[in-house]
Amino acid sequence: MKKSILIIAAIVGFVISNPLAAQENLSLQRKQAIDSLALEKVRDLSKYITIIGSKDTPWSEANRVIDRAEELFMDGSEIGVSSLLRPEINYYSVRKYFERLMRLNYNRVEIEWYNIEYVSDLQRQPDGTYVGVITIFQKFKGYDKEGRLVYQDTTKKDITVYVKRKETQIGGRLIGFWDVLLGDIRVKETSK
Repeated sequence: MKKSILIIAAIVGFVISNPLAAQENLSLQRKQAIDSLALEKVRDLSKYITIIGSKDTPWSEANRVIDRAEELFMDGSEIGVSSLLRPEINYYSVRKYFERLMRLNYNRVEIEWYNIEYVSDLQRQPDGTYVGVITIFQKFKGYDKEGRLVYQDTTKKDITVYVKRKETQIGGRLIGFWDVLLGDIRVKETSK
């Protein structure tokens, strides 16, 4: 956790001890650094999903990765799941989504995220938090024991991103930094 905090502080390049500065608007340079960090967290999530969904990943390793992936999210966040085989979209807590992903009934699973980009700029909320949306496309493939492709789809998803001002104590000094957390992942459309 402390390592993550130090990395965030370095990436954002904003280290202060004055809490009044948290009220200021984001400069262009700071916003670009936060955007970069948000996109990096989404890419990390993509890697975690690939590891968790792989049938080659040992159960204990998948559970360790689930713990790491959960740290990327705000409490109470949900992830949407869709299928070409049913019209409804189901939403699960982050942990339940990952546990279901581990238990998918395929011999081999391939999950690829691509076209990761911001679709809405960060907007300041009354409490000082900034909120934005990152859109991704997910290609899912499931294979049977013989290695045949038995299911595939492409899903467009919107990931809510929260940027919050936080503080931590390092070496006896109170250090302020901007933290990026992921929120709900909403399914927008699913196609073949």
